[in-house]
Amino acid sequence: GTICRIFCIYCKKSILLQHKNARIIGITGGIGSGKSRVCRYLGRLCQMEVVDLDDICRKLLLPGNDGWQALKENIDSRFFQSDGELDRVSFRDELFKNKQFRNLVDSLLHPLAQKKMNHQLAGVEGMVLVEIPLLFEAGWQDYVDVIIVVYAEKVHRMQRIVNRDGVSEEQAGLAISAQYSLSRKASLAHYVVDNSGSWKKTCNQLEHLSEALGCKD
Repeated sequence: GTICRIFCIYCKKSILLQHKNARIIGITGGIGSGKSRVCRYLGRLCQMEVVDLDDICRKLLLPGNDGWQALKENIDSRFFQSDGELDRVSFRDELFKNKQFRNLVDSLLHPLAQKKMNHQLAGVEGMVLVEIPLLFEAGWQDYVDVIIVVYAEKVHRMQRIVNRDGVSEEQAGLAISAQYSLSRKASLAHYVVDNSGSWKKTCNQLEHLSEALGCKD
């Protein structure tokens, strides 16, 4: 979900250490760049195991689960609805505008996400695709073997965020501004997938990328 996209990947270095039999392919981008769709397609194309930190965070934040409990005990009750669910709108807004709040949330959730991540990576051999939305912001670039950045022009990202999350253009702009520039990320990647155009064009790029990664003969 949106909340997971914002904060769950500030998890630190230890998550990807000690998995020496796996070749970790880190896929990242910016909010609204379409990296999750690209990740799923590439995973199928290469028949790679995919580890999705969005999914890990989403499950941690279900009422009663560890992440939810940690937040319930440490942040204001105004961020929860009457049924116990997180109030995603107010919570997301606070994460964008309040660095101290974001740091608190990070400190609560990182150890839990790390544990779940390590469990998923345990015993994995060969190539594994790990979607890490904030790879560079988290300082993970030295702990993956290959970095793929999914790029899209800002105008397309803005429209996707507005349509997907039901937020204003101003809020979408804040979300984009809270991350490293996508051009900067692209300059640091081993491979860049331009997802600004049609999905067919993106798929053509992924076909070539799968060959470069050694997924296809």
